[in-house]
Amino acid sequence: MALGARAAHVLGLVLGQGLKPVGVGLAVGVAGSLALGRALSTLLFGVAPHDALTMAGAAAVLAAAAAGACYFPARRAARLDPAAALRRE
Repeated sequence: MALGARAAHVLGLVLGQGLKPVGVGLAVGVAGSLALGRALSTLLFGVAPHDALTMAGAAAVLAAAAAGACYFPARRAARLDPAAALRRE
């Protein structure tokens, strides 16, 4: 944690840096699934190749898992005492 930084700023910084690649990955994944939907339609059972509800649900689950995976280390970094971290170094 930077000296003088508020916990909310550190939390936002770590979450932002962690979730930017997730957003890019979700965008590329959705675009790829839309592009390859017809080719993979024989492997889909009971779901249309361009089912918006299924894509949105899968993207939401992945985004929630990624947000949880980023939040807990971010919260730990925000609670870190800078003086104690400097003493350990």
